[in-house]
Amino acid sequence: MATLRRVKLLADTEPLRHPDYRRLWTTNIVTVIGAQLSVVAVPQQIFQITGSSGYVGLAGLFGLVPLVVFGLWGGALADVMDRRTLLVITTAGTGVTALAFWAQAALGMTNVWLVLGLFAAQQAFFAVNQPTRSAAIARLLPPEQIAAASSLSMTVQNVGMIAGPVLAGLLIPVLGLPTLYLIDAIALLATLWAVWKLPSFPPTGDQRRAGLRAVFDGFRYLTGQRILLASFVVDIIAMVFGMPRALFPQIAHETFHDPAEGGVALGLLFAAISAGAVLGGVFSGWVPRIRRQGLAVIWCIVIWGVAMIGFGLAVGMAGHLFGLGVWLGIAVAFLALGGAVDMISAALRTAMLLNVSTDEMRGRLQGVFIVVVAGGPRIGDVAHGFAAASLGTAVAAAGGGVLVVIGVVVAALAFPAFVRYRVARAHTDSMVN
Repeated sequence: MATLRRVKLLADTEPLRHPDYRRLWTTNIVTVIGAQLSVVAVPQQIFQITGSSGYVGLAGLFGLVPLVVFGLWGGALADVMDRRTLLVITTAGTGVTALAFWAQAALGMTNVWLVLGLFAAQQAFFAVNQPTRSAAIARLLPPEQIAAASSLSMTVQNVGMIAGPVLAGLLIPVLGLPTLYLIDAIALLATLWAVWKLPSFPPTGDQRRAGLRAVFDGFRYLTGQRILLASFVVDIIAMVFGMPRALFPQIAHETFHDPAEGGVALGLLFAAISAGAVLGGVFSGWVPRIRRQGLAVIWCIVIWGVAMIGFGLAVGMAGHLFGLGVWLGIAVAFLALGGAVDMISAALRTAMLLNVSTDEMRGRLQGVFIVVVAGGPRIGDVAHGFAAASLGTAVAAAGGGVLVVIGVVVAALAFPAFVRYRVARAHTDSMVN
């Protein structure tokens, strides 16, 4: 009888066979949702204290600076310390900041600088934790399962980014802001237990100090790895030119006639990319079978750019031919498509980063990865805001998509090794029926 091969459409759950990864992944579901409660609570509390959106925007700067500084330094730390120990410290530190948020809110304190300072501290712990976590997972799993693990992890993140804000919106009127912070702190206990149960991950390289030299060594290593360098370049192109989230409030209010304080359209626009990413993660079973991962990333980013063009056109056409509800649905669908391909691109780029880099450099490179992933959209916010002020929201969104397509094609020509990159071993044996 001929052997039948079945391409898996649903997410590849093979990494969950490993007890340590399964424990880490499962507890992260609770922790991510808890963290998203604080993501909503912090700007809401700042606005309640100040009544100013300017102060709310200032939180972005207070978050970005420690994210860049501690993301790079944290990656270097992950290469010279036991990664389990570092995960325990940073997870506990994040929990302590959540408790501090709860205490100041419960006591009725109205010092906005205290809130911003706690937010900066929380982002610093996060910036060290994330590259350490990714580098540790690369030691837990075999190389052929890294892409599947990345898809599973990002699916959880995006589920939390949908469920957390919705839950926060329901709970704030009932329980109040202080309770949301307390729930976040309690949820972190689950991940603290999971990282405590991890085995030790001692450093494998000769580097024993995490100073500026170690950080620069990481950048020097990156410039010599054209494949890895290209993976960062294409993501920056996609996020800086193609992330239109800064336009959502204006589009929701002016184009789809939401009330000024926000409404259904605003919620749908903000949830759409994450919802698409969740669908992309759920149906990502075929992703680990991709051998030409570099080419696949290029195509994903091209589709992301086309999706943003479609989104901009839908915004521009709103009110013509069809009702506003139809165009809102079309706009949300294009955003969801973008979210799905962005999730696949991110999973493949993470797998490439962990598989191509040596273990003694993984922490530092993951630090750069976190800075790029978090910093790119923030730069995109500024770019889209200025473009919309001059050209309008529809042109800014669609034009950004055009620049993404052009930019990624140029990047593909500039980095042919990235386009040709193939995984050494395709994860196919476990998918044979």
